[in-house]
Amino acid sequence: MLRILYVNIGVITILDTNIMRIGTLVGGSDAVRVIPQIVKHGFESFNLTFWQTSGGTDLKELAARVRELADEHDFVISAISVFGNPLTGEGNNEDTLATWERLIDHAHLFGTEIVSGFTGRLTGRPIDESIPKFAEVFGELARRAAGQGVKLAFENCDMDGTWKTGDWNIAHGPAAWEMMFNAVPADNLGLEWEPCHQMVSLIDPIPQLRKWAPKVFHVHGKDATIAWDVVREHGVHGNQPFVWHRTPGFGDSNWADIITILRQNGYQGTIDIEGWHDPVYRGELEMTGQVHALNYLKRCRGGDFIPNPV
Repeated sequence: MLRILYVNIGVITILDTNIMRIGTLVGGSDAVRVIPQIVKHGFESFNLTFWQTSGGTDLKELAARVRELADEHDFVISAISVFGNPLTGEGNNEDTLATWERLIDHAHLFGTEIVSGFTGRLTGRPIDESIPKFAEVFGELARRAAGQGVKLAFENCDMDGTWKTGDWNIAHGPAAWEMMFNAVPADNLGLEWEPCHQMVSLIDPIPQLRKWAPKVFHVHGKDATIAWDVVREHGVHGNQPFVWHRTPGFGDSNWADIITILRQNGYQGTIDIEGWHDPVYRGELEMTGQVHALNYLKRCRGGDFIPNPV
C-alpha cells in the first residue's frame, strides 16, 4: 500500500493515501477511556471534540496518550474541535476563543492539521452584522494557524439559528460562506461539511458539494431523512416534524455519490461519524447504528484499497 510519511516536530504520522478513512467523533476529555472500547469495531480515525472549552485538559498529556493508542491500533486523529461562540466570550463561552488558540498550538502533537468548530456570532443579530467581528477574530486565528501548518474548518450547523438571529454560528450555507471567505481570504480557512445540516434547511447537498468541495477540509458523517409528504401537507412551520438527523446508511443521502465528488476534487481527509442524533438508533442501539454506518461508508468508498498489478 502506497503511504506518505509525515514528520512534524519529532512526531511521525503515517497516513494512507489510497483510502478515505472512516471514523467517529469522541469527546476529547473522554477519549483515552472510550477509544480502546470502540476502535476494535474498525474505526480508522477519531475527531476529538470539546464543548465550549478544553477546560483543565492537559492537551500535551492527552496527545501523548492518544498517539500511543494510535500507534497500537493504526488510527489517526483527523481533527480536534471546540464548539462554542468565540465571538462574544460571554458566559460559558468565555474560554472558547482561548481554546481555539490552544488547539491550534497543540494540533501537531495529535498528528492533525485540522482544528474545527463554530464560527460564533453576535447573539440575536443578523449574520451580516457578525462578519466584521468574524474577520477580526478569525483573521488573527488564521494567521496563527497558518504559521503552524494548521487549517481551520467551520461546522455548517445552524444550531437553530436563522439569517436574522441566533446564538452560535454563522456558517449555515453558501451566502454566509461567501461573506466569510471574502472577509478573511485565507487559504487555510474552510468547511467542516455534512449533508445533514443542509437537508434540515431543505437544501440539496449534492450540487452544493460539487461547487464547494475545494473548500471542504473535513467531513462529518451525519445524514437526514426528509418527510416530503409532511412538508407538502403541513409545510415547515407547522406542528409536525418534517426532518430528522440520521446516522449514515439510514438517511436519504447516497454517500457513494458524496465520496465520488470528494475524490474528484482531491479530498484527502476523513469522514467521521457524528452519532448521538439518530431518533431510532439511539440509547442501547447507538453503537449498533454507528458500526452500521462505519461499514456502510466503507462500502461507499469502494471497500479496502486494492493495489493494481505491477
